[in-house]
This record gives sequence, structure tokens and C-alpha cells, in this order.
Amino acid sequence: MTAPILLGYICAALLFQLAVGIGVALWRRRERAASRPVAANVGAPQVSPAAWPGWREFRVARREFEDRAHTQCSFYLEPADGAPLPPFKPGQFLTFSLPVSAERTITRCYSLSDRPNPTSYRVTIKRISAPRERTDVPPGASSNYFHDRVHEGDVLKLKAPSGHFCIDPDPNVPLVLIAGGIGITPMMSMLRGCLASQPERTVHMYYGLRNSDAHAFKQPLEELARSHPRFHLNVVYSRPGPNDVSGRDYHHAGHVDAELLRRTLPHGRHQFYVCGPAAMMESLVPALSDWGVPEQDIHYEAFGPTSMRSARAAQKAPHPGIATSFEVRFRRSGRTLVWNGQDENLLEFAERNGVKIESGCRSGSCGTCETKLISGTVRYAHTPDHDVAPGHCLLCVGTPESALVLEA
Repeated sequence: MTAPILLGYICAALLFQLAVGIGVALWRRRERAASRPVAANVGAPQVSPAAWPGWREFRVARREFEDRAHTQCSFYLEPADGAPLPPFKPGQFLTFSLPVSAERTITRCYSLSDRPNPTSYRVTIKRISAPRERTDVPPGASSNYFHDRVHEGDVLKLKAPSGHFCIDPDPNVPLVLIAGGIGITPMMSMLRGCLASQPERTVHMYYGLRNSDAHAFKQPLEELARSHPRFHLNVVYSRPGPNDVSGRDYHHAGHVDAELLRRTLPHGRHQFYVCGPAAMMESLVPALSDWGVPEQDIHYEAFGPTSMRSARAAQKAPHPGIATSFEVRFRRSGRTLVWNGQDENLLEFAERNGVKIESGCRSGSCGTCETKLISGTVRYAHTPDHDVAPGHCLLCVGTPESALVLEA
């Protein structure tokens, strides 16, 4: 064999090996690419695969009262398009768009009241009547809309589950779920989700309410307590009725307070989750801190106008070195006003001065009052549940740290 022929064989072998190597590299690259999610519209906001963008239509499959007085009604919602629902984190809420009249559509948030289900969602809504002693205060627009005008077969528009009021995933830390009144709704979602996914985790629930007429989910809670030995249920009636029996209908008389927790909880670390009316939140949350519970183990949620004024005394105080008076300009409304700290937040400040702002939950959860921040800085006492877009702010939970120019 001559030298040129031998050289030709060697070159051919090298070329063959190179071709095989390139082919294997391309195949591996294709496999890796197939295993990754495809990024569409690079540079545009990406929507989580566990949710959907904007509004989606849901049909009311059924409605069911949860209490004897028929003030708390559950609505079971199925997607109108029939597609499976993505999972959510127990404790999250849904945002609804409600056409309460021909001229007015309002946005409201309601907690999911059951564990994740691929076919339907459940929310439980309490009818809010006008207070007897305040004739100038109207009944709840959204709750009465649901109770009086939302029926089986109706279609509602809602946004995907959202919110950060969710249980810590560590199964080794016992949970303490504390609910007052309709605050039981996110706790039902947390409880059922936890018992399904972490059946060995210890869960203590304290449910405070007036009496058996307002006792929502009575039978389901009792059945869960019987079937799960690590679930400990404590029902507390503040005003037991004449037919309410201690030990049968409720376990304690009075209110859910730190003294009751000290007396009934075992020693050791717990994760506390609190949701209830203003009086309960404003007394119990600081009491947990005074008891020595670390701040990272205290979680709470308050929907509606409740501002938790006393929940965090330190957060209530002015920030060191920050002035109390700032000029706030609402550019679209053409108003320039002076903030002097009289109002709890910028939404109340705007409304008191006649500047109309679209709002929903009023607690930093739904994002309806999100407004473009043209200049200045806004401070939040707590991180809002809603993920605020860059260059924007939430007026319902924000206060100025400097002079502001807002798009509103």
C-alpha cells in the first residue's frame, strides 16, 4: 500500500469520527432543548404555566349554604372552556369582575375554600348586611350580588389564583390555623390541602364564631377531626345559644386569644396562620409576638378595609428621617395635594380628596389600584401579596416616602 493511499484512509477515518461526533452533539442538544419550556415572545412578560393571563370565564356548577343561618354560601366554579385547572397553593384567592349594575363593575377577591381540584374551584362568601346602627353604611355590594343574583349556570369572569398566604411546606413544624368568622375560608383550603398532602403533619385549628347559627363547615370539620388523629379542632363560641352544648357544638366559650393558645397548645415551635375580623387580628397578632413567637412564624391575612392598625406597632410609626408632609400630584386627574399622614394609605388619601381610583380588595392583594409611579418612592408596611409591576405602586397599602407624581 502506497503512502498516499494510506494517508487517504487515515483522513477518511478522521472525517467519519468527526461526523459522528457532530451528530451526537446535535442529538444531545435537541434532547436538552425538548426538555426545556419554550420561551415565546422574548422580552414580553412571561406567564407562569400554573396560571392563565387576564380574565377567564367560569360557570357556576352549584351553590350550597354552609351554615344554619344561610349567611355563608359556597359557589362551585367550573371553567367554561372545559380545560383542566392548574393546581394552586392552599390559602390563595380568586379575583372576580362583577357587573353589579349597568353602570358599575367592581373587582373583589375571595379566598378559595377547598383543596386543589383539576375540575372546579370553590369559594365561600358571607352576606354582608348593612349595620343596624349605621344607616349611612350600605350592605356589601359584592357579597349581596353573589347571594341574590349569582345562580347555577351563570358565568363569571375571574383571574387565576394568587396570593402569598400559604402554609410553610416543612412537615416537621406543626400548624396552628386560627380563623374568626368567614376567615375560616382560607383555613379550610389549607387544612384540606395539608391533610391530603401531609397526613402525618400535626395541625391545630382554632375557629372562633358567635354560636351554632353561624357555624360554617360544622359537619366536614368534625368528620376530619375524627378521621385524622393529628388534626386537633378547637371551636370557640363567644355567645353560645340556648341550645348550644359544650363538648358537642363547641369546645371553649369566649374568644380565641393568647391565653387560650398557651393553655391548649403543646410546647415547642409552631407556624401560626391567622385570618379573621379586625378586632381579632388587631389583638391576637401582637399578642403572639408578645408571647415570644418569632415574626417569621406568624402569618396573617385581612381582606377588605381592615388595615391592621395595631398589628404591628413598629410598622405604624413613621420611618426614621422621613418627613410627614409631601406633595402628591395626580397627573391624569389634574390634582396636586399635600399628604400629611392623616390617612392610612394613598387610596384613602385620594378618595377623601375626591380623586377617583378603581379599587378591589383594599389590602394589597388584587392589584386593581396599581398605578404608574412617575416619580418618587412609596413605602409598604408589609410586602403586598400582589406582585407589583416595575415602575408602579399599590395605593391601597402604600404611603409616600417622598414627593410623588402618580399617573392616576
